[in-house]
Amino acid sequence: VGALSEPELPADAGPEAREAALSARISGFREDTRGKRMRIADEAQRRFGRKVSWGAACGDLTASFTTLSVPAMTRLRLDERRVLDTLIEAGVARSRSHALAWCVRLVAERQEDWLKDLREALRKVQAVRGEGPAD
Repeated sequence: VGALSEPELPADAGPEAREAALSARISGFREDTRGKRMRIADEAQRRFGRKVSWGAACGDLTASFTTLSVPAMTRLRLDERRVLDTLIEAGVARSRSHALAWCVRLVAERQEDWLKDLREALRKVQAVRGEGPAD
């Protein structure tokens, strides 16, 4: 994912205008670089025998142009992967997959009450949605 500079916006631009401008910057980059990205992807596939995935980030908006079906580990951010790597180095886990499973189990064990409350709230939301608006 490549980082793009944020577009200049008027001082009074609202959040919707900002999001639209960020999205437009990413879309423009995608269209402007399509041919070059395709050539690079073809060369990388020939050279390394792997598919290439593309994306861009502008401000706090990130978009993927080409996505591959890949393990969850590759979708984690660098800081999140560092947490998993620390667990491996400490001997808590054997691999990133094992470290991720360990984290999920730990959250489930330690946050049981919170997760129970969250599930109950979701059931209530679903019930309200099912009722629809009042006449």
